[in-house]
Amino acid sequence: MNPTQSEGRTRVEADGGEEPIRVAGLCGSLREESYTALALSRALEEAGRGGAETDFIDLRELEVPTFDADVDRSEAGDAGEVAARLRDADAILLGSPMYHGSYSSPLKTALDYCGFDEFEDKTVGLLAVAGGSFPVTTLEHLRSVCRSLNAWVIPHQAAIPTARTAFEDGEFVDEKLEERVATLGRHAVQYARIEPDPDSFESEQNVGARGR
Repeated sequence: MNPTQSEGRTRVEADGGEEPIRVAGLCGSLREESYTALALSRALEEAGRGGAETDFIDLRELEVPTFDADVDRSEAGDAGEVAARLRDADAILLGSPMYHGSYSSPLKTALDYCGFDEFEDKTVGLLAVAGGSFPVTTLEHLRSVCRSLNAWVIPHQAAIPTARTAFEDGEFVDEKLEERVATLGRHAVQYARIEPDPDSFESEQNVGARGR
């Protein structure tokens, strides 16, 4: 077993072999010609090239009503399906346009229907798209949400500014920007089954100890 993996996070098939890594991408844009969807699809494409099974979760095609704590998730349209698909993934990519310095309401609603069962100790990658300057605060807010759910967020993240000039005919114009998005997809596979809290020399008894 790879030392970065834990037995609890390794899927095993009936014949004893390891199951393919599963990477889900949750798109927080409802636009028909969505730059967020284009970028997220590119990241998932790269994850697929790395041997992963991918699942693009398009909220445009699903009915996910505004979250109501008094309504059971099983009765809230397709919210249960979204949660199940995220729960079944080894790694999750969250993609969102930047709205008012934060992430989109469709993505917020979908995440409100999820919890520790879907995200705890799970690898998550972040991608954000903006019409203007870099969507840094969008990524920061999503990182905070993931941290509150005890997810392991990939240090690498993809930020796409001035989206209208970043794409042409559905393809990236800037190769460096495309590579940044592709790297996110590769890292989703690479770290999908990482042990979020591995044993190390810096254990409780060694913290603060002086070297000799």
